[in-house]
Amino acid sequence: MSGDVARAVALDGVCKAFDGRDVLADVDLHVDAGETVALIGRSGCGKSTLLRIVAGLLDADRGRVRTTGRVAFGFQDARLVPWLRVWDNVTLGMEAHAGRMTRRARREAAACALAQVQLADAADKLPAQLSGGQRQRVSLARALTRRPRLLLLDEPFGALDALTRLDMQDLLAGLRARLGFATVLVTHDIAEAVRLADRILVLADGRIRDEVCADRSRLDAQGRPPDHAALEGRLHHALRG
Repeated sequence: MSGDVARAVALDGVCKAFDGRDVLADVDLHVDAGETVALIGRSGCGKSTLLRIVAGLLDADRGRVRTTGRVAFGFQDARLVPWLRVWDNVTLGMEAHAGRMTRRARREAAACALAQVQLADAADKLPAQLSGGQRQRVSLARALTRRPRLLLLDEPFGALDALTRLDMQDLLAGLRARLGFATVLVTHDIAEAVRLADRILVLADGRIRDEVCADRSRLDAQGRPPDHAALEGRLHHALRG
């Protein structure tokens, strides 16, 4: 078996420029099946651009981009249609992915996904009736209906309060353990990156400048690697460098 067979993402020498300014310069990024990789860095360093290239929402100027299996994308803004019920938001666009579906089949798919994010009783609510954390759960449920092998998340919990953010981190970690998808997470929160990721990559000036690996074989009561403080300190130092 070649190394790429077990990879969810393989980027080699990826470059991207906007208006003559290099945003990404010869980036190599490999993510194994089932692995969670966090991307951190200062604003404007190219994190979101890189994520959108992996998703196919942007084309690289140069380099090779390969993904394996179904890909789903989650944004910081839940992007729910305000006049549609929750179940309808969850299955929005499913017909384009899965062919013609009956209303009943869509509702069943939504019910399954909502149960996975602990919102089974919210199917007939409107987005305005939900809290911020609940709206993000709906957004996550929408991604799960695609049965992704690769989940791409761009600051998905950035607008949530601290306690809700921790709840969403726990939910994501549980879903990953149960469903086995790979994840690429863009975040500004170093503690979040250490809490969720197997590897944390530091982007600066359009390049991956540092990589920190977290041993997740033993976790503390908050779901963090035992040496989380040292890892966070190293990442803070890398960002200041």
